[in-house]
Amino acid sequence: MKSHKLSILLVSGLAIAAAAACGTDDSGNSGDKASAAPGSAGPVSISVNCEPPKTNKAERATFEEDLAAFQKLNPNIKVSKVTDAFPCYDPRTFEPKLASGELETVFYVNFPNVGRLIESGQAADLTPYVNELKTFADYNSSIDLFKKDGKIYGLPTDGYGMGLVYNKEVFTKAGLDPNNPPKTWADVQAAAKKIAGLGPGYVGYGEYSGNNVGGWHFTASIYGRGGSVITDDGKKAAFNTPEGTAVLENLHQMRWADNSMGSQLYIDWPALMKAMAGGKMGMMLGAPDVLISLRNDFGGKFENYAITAQPEAKALFNGGAGYMINPKATPEQIRAGLKWIEYKFLTPGKGQFDYARAKGANLTVGQPYPDLYGSDTPSGQAVNDLRKANANIDASQFAGWVEGSKGIPPKAEPGPYAQEIYKILDTPMSAVLTRKDANIDQLLSDAESKVNSLLASKG
Repeated sequence: MKSHKLSILLVSGLAIAAAAACGTDDSGNSGDKASAAPGSAGPVSISVNCEPPKTNKAERATFEEDLAAFQKLNPNIKVSKVTDAFPCYDPRTFEPKLASGELETVFYVNFPNVGRLIESGQAADLTPYVNELKTFADYNSSIDLFKKDGKIYGLPTDGYGMGLVYNKEVFTKAGLDPNNPPKTWADVQAAAKKIAGLGPGYVGYGEYSGNNVGGWHFTASIYGRGGSVITDDGKKAAFNTPEGTAVLENLHQMRWADNSMGSQLYIDWPALMKAMAGGKMGMMLGAPDVLISLRNDFGGKFENYAITAQPEAKALFNGGAGYMINPKATPEQIRAGLKWIEYKFLTPGKGQFDYARAKGANLTVGQPYPDLYGSDTPSGQAVNDLRKANANIDASQFAGWVEGSKGIPPKAEPGPYAQEIYKILDTPMSAVLTRKDANIDQLLSDAESKVNSLLASKG
């Protein structure tokens, strides 16, 4: 989930975009199929998504400011439709638009979906165009996720590994040392019991259980324990193992023996975030951007939160997001879309890297991400210099995660059908949190059979 911003400049340029955002483009097509003919130097029309919601005033303002500045800088590019969304990937809206071919010209994609969109031909081949981007050569290995068979199908704009997010104030109330967060799962379990012991409403540890995010967190957890979700060749399930059992047993123990997880189910991504921001939850798995979203999107008291390394992690789930372009786009629309991505997300001093503006808008500056460029590249050095010069947060809130995650290898999503696998894995996650008599061996075995059938059906 990303940052964005505003200004008064927009009034004219944005009025057009905002009006169009609620409906269709001039051609009547939400996907901007009508635009300049291939090879023409005339005006081109594109649509974009992932504008921050109205409730996130500061980031929405910067997004709109960037949109106006971009169009002023590129008068031949008309951003005719802007869609806001929160979160930027919501399967309830994304999947129907994907199925009907109505995704925007430039659309947000989280890492779990990248592989399947490439496999299914639902992202444009950007290979002939990417070298026109000034910063492309400086990308770190995060770009590899968007490559297949030597071609490039998207651009990462964010990336990070998982960690353990915790509430320092709740730790202190429970008699725990917020400067010495849990380093093992036994530590997590002990800390969760103390937090839950504070009284009604307090939850020691929160976890997802549905809408694909349950399976997503199961994957992050089993990766941390050294396991996998599918085999290296992608043809079989690989989670019915001691590592998979340990993930579920740990949750079952905390939920039913320790009573440290509360009774509420957190099915959607916002549900757990809202609970964490409420100030009575002690810990959850999450990436470092969780701290920013707790502050900007859920009203959490930012200074109360910190992130440390995922306990006992042997591998870190490689999370993040980027942008792809609708395969129906013309070459001119692809070039225009790439220009928007470059301006908004990739240029030091502009868009998400305009740290001076972010600081002035009371947005956080100094968090150790996004990490897009090699540290010794011109773009990497420029971003780091700007970040340090404008930092307005206590870097110690992220220090445990930065130091503790060093040397832990990243591990990618479980193949192009990750979302379908996550949906299957929601079931065992939900079961151990709702049924005291949950049979973990049977749950894993059933899920294994379903994933094997899924993978077999895909060939």
